[in-house]
Formats: sequence, C-alpha cells, structure tokens
Amino acid sequence: MARYGMVIDLDLCIGCNACTMACKAEHGTQPGVFWSYVLQKEFGKTPRVTRLFLPVLCNHCENAPCEEVCPSGATHRNADGLVLVDYDKCIGCKACITACPYDVRYYIEEEEYYFPATPIPYGVDELRGYEKIVQKCSFCADRLATGLDPRCVETCPTYCRHFGDLDDPASKAAEAMRNERTFALRADAGTTPRVRYIQNKNLDIVTIK
Repeated sequence: MARYGMVIDLDLCIGCNACTMACKAEHGTQPGVFWSYVLQKEFGKTPRVTRLFLPVLCNHCENAPCEEVCPSGATHRNADGLVLVDYDKCIGCKACITACPYDVRYYIEEEEYYFPATPIPYGVDELRGYEKIVQKCSFCADRLATGLDPRCVETCPTYCRHFGDLDDPASKAAEAMRNERTFALRADAGTTPRVRYIQNKNLDIVTIK
C-alpha cells in the first residue's frame, strides 16, 4: 500500500487561505473548525520585512501519540498509514487532543451551522449528525481512494503542496522530501510526521520552530 505524505514549500505559499476554504467546502466543517489553516508571522524591520506563511494540518505521524492514547480505538491507522477518526467509536474524551503536539484536532460539542439549520455546503453530509466527537484532517482519504489528490493540494494556486507516496521515489512528495531544506514541525516531539516543509530561504529555521 501507499505511504502518503505531504511537503509544503514555504517559498511558494502566499497565505491566500485557498486551502483553508477548500477544505471547509470539501468536508463541510462547522463554524470555528479548520482542519487546515495558515499561520503567519513577520520578521525584520522596515524597509526589509519578510512575512512567513505556515500552513498547518494533521501530520499523520508515524508515531502518532493520539493513536496511542485513544481508549476506544476511534483514532486508528488505515492500510495507507493515514491516521483517521471513526466517529462511531469516538467517546469524546479529548485524550487525543491533549496528546497531539500540533493543535489540529477539534472537539465538536454540538452540531452548528453558519446559518440556522442550513448545512454549508449543501449536499456535503460527511459530518452531519455527529456530536461530542473529535474531528481532524483526513488527507481527504475518500478522494485518495478514487485516485484524486487532497482538495487542499488540488486548490493551491502556487502549487506549494507536494503530495504522494513517500515510498515511490518518483512521486512529487518523495522528490520534494529530498530537498536539503526540508524540516518537520516539533521534531523534538518524536512523532515522525508525514508532513514536512521546505524552509523559506530568507529565514533561519531556528526562528520558525
């Protein structure tokens, strides 16, 4: 089976949040819930100022602490190594949220809508009817099953996201992973994340950990 991963080139990310909105449209997440989002920070002083955009999502870690602490087996790994949540098994204990070092999981106390009783977008029912459970990015596992890339990858206007099978040397992700400037967030956590970044050439990696 594939071992999917993603490499994000910080030189190319422009902070447009197209990935953020595409993710919400694809999965129908409710207000305040962002499986993918973009952090930003400015460095330097006028007139030499650099802004860093840092897309964040579930890292689908090889050594996922969320999976280890889940008491019900809701957080599990599929055949492709993706870390997923079975909503029917989730008991809402939030242990996985506490264990995750990346702040990318959301507890859903009750189902909410942007407009009263009106799911947006219409017809996306993936998350409808689930309450008191935890949600997070799934790497669009349903799209991968049909041969498509995750929606955030497909939507990015600068093609800063490289996705594919890390065990396939010819895949875009594997090629990007060989870039000498790649790094992982919170490498000190020992999670071996499958999401890595190509360091912005204008910034020292130490400043963005």
